Amino acid sequence: MTDLLHHRTDSPPIDAAYAAAEAAEKAAGVDIRSLDSIGELEAVQRLYERIWRTGENSPPVAADLLRAMAKAGSYVSGAFDGDELVGSCFGFFSPPAREALHSHIAGVLPHIRQRNVGFALKLHQRAWAMARGVHEICWTYDPLVRRNAYFNIAKLGAEPAEYLPDFYGPIDDDINRSDDSDRILVRWRLESPGVDAACAGRPALTDAQAALAAGVTVALSVSATGAPVTGPADAHAGTVLVAVPEDIEALRQGDPACAARWRTAVREALGGLLAEGARVRGFDRAGWYVVDRPDHSYHRDRRGSLG
Repeated sequence: MTDLLHHRTDSPPIDAAYAAAEAAEKAAGVDIRSLDSIGELEAVQRLYERIWRTGENSPPVAADLLRAMAKAGSYVSGAFDGDELVGSCFGFFSPPAREALHSHIAGVLPHIRQRNVGFALKLHQRAWAMARGVHEICWTYDPLVRRNAYFNIAKLGAEPAEYLPDFYGPIDDDINRSDDSDRILVRWRLESPGVDAACAGRPALTDAQAALAAGVTVALSVSATGAPVTGPADAHAGTVLVAVPEDIEALRQGDPACAARWRTAVREALGGLLAEGARVRGFDRAGWYVVDRPDHSYHRDRRGSLG
């Protein structure tokens, strides 16, 4: 049984977060609970080895470290489909003045992702964090992975804050191996209206086709062969589109040279925009970042219209 069920506080925002988490958990058909025993945490280590295909010699995280983190009060959770652990998420606290949590790894077995288990795990984490005085959760993701960009920005309402080139250095797993570990840092402002809406099942949708029809600048697009195509530079463009490939993980296996070109192209286009102070308005599921330069349309309409 979940450790969130029937939890009530004297805070309406926290109660609403618990209710949203419980609804997401029920919809996903899993039980989510905090984990702290060594047996449970060894299961988390094995789960991550399976998801990232690392093998026993280089797990993404070791059970003994998770045990220490759980004992120190950090967040470690698991999602169970019956008796099977199918997903897990863990994070640690930032300095006290930040009132923030850094979510380091979240993973769900591929065969169960369509049930929105990842969404349920993040909403569990949000409710858990809010009950402990946390107002923001940060994490990183690979900007080339289309499904993760959509999940983080649209489905959860997190805001890209910083582009981090080769952030982790070489990563020895079958998903990331041979590629630089560029990441985007996102901030999930737990009590913002946009996050409230996203957690209630109303994602922040962005329409890249409407942006294209309005004549925005395309900084990066996809060729007919799947390669990156750099658009003309326009220092005065207010809104810019940056594409990512359909499946970067398959591309790394089938055409690593093209995958490397995508890494460089997105680093230069999206990383350059964020470095100059631009903000990502949203991510279209078709594979586009919609980015507004400072003092442009971002504040006028977060839903994607340029009108």
